[in-house]
Amino acid sequence: MNAKNSYPEQSGQLFGDEERIAIADSAWLFRGYALEQASEIVEAVRSVLRQAPLRQMQVPGGHWMSVRTSSCGALGWVSDSRGYRYASEDPLSGRDWPAIPPLLLALACSGAARAGFEGFSPDACLINCYQPGAKMGLHQDRDERDLGSPIVSLSLGLPATFMFGGLKRRDPVRRFPLLHGDLMVWGGPSRLVYHGVAPLKAGEHPLMGAWRINLTFRHAG
Repeated sequence: MNAKNSYPEQSGQLFGDEERIAIADSAWLFRGYALEQASEIVEAVRSVLRQAPLRQMQVPGGHWMSVRTSSCGALGWVSDSRGYRYASEDPLSGRDWPAIPPLLLALACSGAARAGFEGFSPDACLINCYQPGAKMGLHQDRDERDLGSPIVSLSLGLPATFMFGGLKRRDPVRRFPLLHGDLMVWGGPSRLVYHGVAPLKAGEHPLMGAWRINLTFRHAG
């Protein structure tokens, strides 16, 4: 993650007056939710990655994901030829995943509460790092044992196009631009919608350089 040390002044507050947009039933987009503390969030992510470095995961079909990933929390998401699953240990080190930094935990819980999901307690934070050309195909998040809790997703760095579909793969897909500091929360009837990220376009972000980072918080256990 080649982050820079400064970024231009931007409006918005971490727990404040962000713009809230209804995407679907129990699905919300909060514009600029994390702008005020974006640099502190990036430093927290970097501290996690020093303990659990980024890596490319192999999907069960044998292909390699275009994004680089890591995790923090009691559980981390992993993928290899055996399938998708959560594990309590980092397979690269054999050690427990780093704890979710307090700032990130507070962000996830507060965002979930603003979307109507009081009491959200994530035990897994997946860190996906995109460089230009990287993408995430349409998929459902269904590896978690707890499907009653929402998904909370924070975007940092380069803008991305988020694809939000329906409960069936062939349902129509809507596209939303996700900008630096935006937060999405979806759960309830929308918990198992198909979603993904279109190939990231080239660019240079003042804080993140040629990177996009997505933090996805879940209660997986």
